[in-house]
Amino acid sequence: MKKLILGFLAVSFISGVYAQENLTYQKPPQEILELVDVPLAPSTLIDSKGEMMVLLYRDQYKSIAELSEKELRLGGLRINPVTNISSRATYFNNVEVKPIMQKEPSKITGLPQNPRLSNFSWSPDEKKIAMTHTTDKGVELWVLDIATKQAKKLTEARLNANMGDVINWFKDNSAVLVKMLPEDRKELINTETAVPQGPTVSVSEGTKAQNRTYQDLLQNPNDEYNFEQLARSRLMKVSLTGTVSQWKAPKMYNSISFSPDGNYVMVSHMKKPFSYLVPYNRFPTETYIYDKSGKEISMINDVPLIEELPQGFMAEREGRRNISWRADAPATLVYAMVLDGGDPENEVEFRDEVFLLEAPFKGEGRSILKTRDRFSGIIWANSNTAIAYDNWWNTRNTRTYVFDPSNAKKAPKVLFDRNYQDQYSNPGNFVTHKNQYGSNVLTLENNKAYLLGPGYTEKGQFPFFDAIDLQTTETDRLYQSNYNDKKESLVEVLDIKKGKLLVRIEASAEYPNYYIRNINKGEDLTQITNFANPFKALENVHKEVITYKRDDGLELNGTLYLPANYDRKAGKKLPMILWAYPREFKDKSSAGQNTSNANDFTYPYYGSPIYWVNRGYVVLDDASFPIVGEEDEQPNDTFRDQLVANGKAAIDALDKLGYVDRDRVAVGGHSYGAFMTANLLSHSNLYAAGIARSGAYNRTLTPFGFQSEERNYWEAPEVYNGMSPFMHADKMKTPLLLIHGEADNNSGTYPMQSERYFNALKGFGATARLVMLPKESHGYSAKESVLHVLWEQDQWLEKYVKNKEKTSIENTEEVLRN
Repeated sequence: MKKLILGFLAVSFISGVYAQENLTYQKPPQEILELVDVPLAPSTLIDSKGEMMVLLYRDQYKSIAELSEKELRLGGLRINPVTNISSRATYFNNVEVKPIMQKEPSKITGLPQNPRLSNFSWSPDEKKIAMTHTTDKGVELWVLDIATKQAKKLTEARLNANMGDVINWFKDNSAVLVKMLPEDRKELINTETAVPQGPTVSVSEGTKAQNRTYQDLLQNPNDEYNFEQLARSRLMKVSLTGTVSQWKAPKMYNSISFSPDGNYVMVSHMKKPFSYLVPYNRFPTETYIYDKSGKEISMINDVPLIEELPQGFMAEREGRRNISWRADAPATLVYAMVLDGGDPENEVEFRDEVFLLEAPFKGEGRSILKTRDRFSGIIWANSNTAIAYDNWWNTRNTRTYVFDPSNAKKAPKVLFDRNYQDQYSNPGNFVTHKNQYGSNVLTLENNKAYLLGPGYTEKGQFPFFDAIDLQTTETDRLYQSNYNDKKESLVEVLDIKKGKLLVRIEASAEYPNYYIRNINKGEDLTQITNFANPFKALENVHKEVITYKRDDGLELNGTLYLPANYDRKAGKKLPMILWAYPREFKDKSSAGQNTSNANDFTYPYYGSPIYWVNRGYVVLDDASFPIVGEEDEQPNDTFRDQLVANGKAAIDALDKLGYVDRDRVAVGGHSYGAFMTANLLSHSNLYAAGIARSGAYNRTLTPFGFQSEERNYWEAPEVYNGMSPFMHADKMKTPLLLIHGEADNNSGTYPMQSERYFNALKGFGATARLVMLPKESHGYSAKESVLHVLWEQDQWLEKYVKNKEKTSIENTEEVLRN
């Protein structure tokens, strides 16, 4: 009898562990639904002269049927093997054009039925735009004539867009170089039904290969075969009359780039061996220079498989890297090479050296610059002036140099040497323009360059336009936005001499629109778009940025939303949603800066918590959750304590204002924000419930680093274990909603992370719900999925937060759990 009872209990326990609900896709209540299913304003493309605007329209969401189309996940890519384009591509379904100063746009004639347009590419003279259209059989090449407002098809559905960089214009505007399917492509192997020919064997021969935990990697010889077939393409020249001719024979081409004068083409292709440890962008590659007819000039790079790198975010391979064309010269290559062996641990005076290599691109290049930290790019001006950048993750430092590329003996001048996380000191981005080659070069007049800056300050955000003397490094402020009730973004400079800037102006309830501002004429402002606010239901919501302090004095902030018509003086306390994403800093000064702007347009995208302000909640969105590690201390050494302190400071601030019932506070986040949420619920008693989407909860499954953690598990096991909510599942006493896409492609956030964590929570009797979304990746894109996620979150919040029985915390200071 005793055995029978024990057997019954075991069966009951097992059936409870695997209890499931069978649901069809649900929709959220009307207050949320009316903010989701709305038409989007168009995206915009503007030519370099600021004369013509192209408007691109698309649906906000895909359908679950689209996500259910055939998909292969190989080498870090997700490919539709039928259409030969990314299975996750974003498509536009309509195009319009208008001169900047014309009020209404003009429709385009000749577009395909049911357009699925992508890969838009301006012609060098900016009179045409090439683009792809994806049919149910493949990818076609189309071209749009801006002047006639007509589109026409140039090829049948034979393009291969699997590797990207599918369209490149010849400089004479008469033709494009495209990737097309090879005639000898073989049938793909159906890996679901193929009979294995043997085991899959991986080998380690004593060399360290400490790689992050990538997803969608090749796993066996069948994957290798399919990847090669899908990556191979012919390079074809297609004229605007539709004539097609082969330019280069089939290879696994990835990047293509014409020289500024158009006489040479730099082409890279992958080769074997492939890898089961790293994605395709670390497979072996060769890079060649051809002339515009396709004749080989020189092989300039041969990069081996990169499975093994020194440890650290700033580790680099040896050999030529970052190869590009010098923008102010007809045909000169520029590239960098490491001086520290690629190992951040090596102490050297200079980390990188930059070289030039001119036609015919043989031999070694000419050294023009050495950088103290890792080289990160150049803006070219002329034969005697260029701007270079370097950066170093471990110190969060970046330098901006001005140097003479014609004289390597002349020491470069450092214009800016700063912590790139310090937004209050951000000098902005240099203004560029298109030169005679159609390449972007530094705008320079009388040795003065120009900067467009974001303008973050302690008092708010005030974007600016500066001139900087490259000899004296002195700056002159030419314009600064002074809006207090709106936000003005300085998009680009249209005409320096005339003082014409392209700007975008918005407010919390005013959709962003484009204007031309003439700073030479005082307040002269001309509106050039008139996009309407599609989210009318949020117009009367109160929005402000609040600041408050953590217990250690660190200043924090967040964007506060209060329901429309909420009387702040009446003292009614509402349920609250706290939404955040942790960020690591190396100093408290940068961590405490305020980069939120209450005048940002309130845009309730699929993952936003803002919807619930219309359901009677107080929402604190994008709350500061800095994790600071100063000097020799690593941020993650005190991760949990700082998380709890950040959350407590936010709740205390809103409690002090009298807006929230601190017994009814929910916390939520996506990805690293989900990881944050699970930790907060495990190690504090501040919250009534949590929502964690697409997170990673067991850091031992990402043993060679995660997020901003460079140390591996064996170097810091206490950090990995202490930060893992999975290891503390026994402490979970707060209801937690877990949501995850079944096809998550993000490094480390395997769907298994949520599945295993849920099983652990269920094993300890915690209140939890796991929702796995079919076909969805790290972000969610199908309309059915998005609506269902909003329904799940609303049901959870209504049950465990808004309608939670009051169980006040007797001592609010005792918020930490062991």
